[in-house]
Amino acid sequence: MLQNKDLAVVILNWNGKALLEQFLPSVIKYSADAVIYMADNSSTDDSVAFVTKQFPTVKIIQNSENGGYAKGYNDALKHVTEPLLCLLNSDIEVTENWLQPIISEFNRDINTAIIQPKILDYKNKSYFEYAGAAGGFIDKFGYPYCRGRIFDTIEEDNNQYNDTTTIFWASGACLFIKNSVFKELKGFDESYFAHVEEIDLCWRAFNKNYKTKYVGTSTIYHVGGATLSNTNPKKTYLNFRNSLFTLVKNTDSNLVFKILFRMLLDGVAAIRFLFQLKPLFLVAIFKAHMSFYYNLPHLLKQRKQLNQRSNYYECNSIVWSYFIKKRTQF
Repeated sequence: MLQNKDLAVVILNWNGKALLEQFLPSVIKYSADAVIYMADNSSTDDSVAFVTKQFPTVKIIQNSENGGYAKGYNDALKHVTEPLLCLLNSDIEVTENWLQPIISEFNRDINTAIIQPKILDYKNKSYFEYAGAAGGFIDKFGYPYCRGRIFDTIEEDNNQYNDTTTIFWASGACLFIKNSVFKELKGFDESYFAHVEEIDLCWRAFNKNYKTKYVGTSTIYHVGGATLSNTNPKKTYLNFRNSLFTLVKNTDSNLVFKILFRMLLDGVAAIRFLFQLKPLFLVAIFKAHMSFYYNLPHLLKQRKQLNQRSNYYECNSIVWSYFIKKRTQF
């Protein structure tokens, strides 16, 4: 039976002293007996010295370089031996009793490998937060969406998602995973740097018959965009590029059709950005496609190596459902 002492809460940090000062106290207060780590991604501020002095119970892991979210966690988790991991963003406020429902679900269902809690918006606490909300799903063409958040439509939390249910992907903002499963899957794909790598990880877990769950009786509050804002074209670049990477690697059939249709839909998104007078976002999508073409031979090699693939999807096209049929809720 897993207990709090079997859990490592690992917070990846890069120049985030202010966030650590603000949010680390709640993690320490409400995570009794869990082992708390700060994995530092080669910060140039005094984050490490600050945590060492102010929070001496927190264990420090120092990465030799800033490899982003994916490599940062891969490097850091080599030093973590606890059987259960919580990958926690530095811009998250946790709440009392946030761990108990999660650990209970792992103990209740041995096939559960990954769990995320309810993620609400720290800046508007009655609403879900963009990055994960009440659990993630994906459509036929690799576009992700969430219960509680489809594209830019975000639902108010009226306890409609206080359940425990199977989902397809868990948010990287707060992702619980069995250490043995993380290592079996060989961690995150480091070519992603940041964004969508958790969807790729969950898809690979799904293809090995592991379950990913959402537990709505555990609540956290996420600032969101603290490292890379939604207004930053680099985030758009990484999201579009990495979702294409994930589709090629993990979907089982009709790959050429899916990629061609994705290119068409991405082109529509680029034109939309142009009409919104956001030319840098149009450029970001173009660069994402160029990087995708450049990496395609490697992706096809990965696809061949990942001989367990599936065509999981919750709906045919979330783009059609949302923009044409005007369905804005899960």
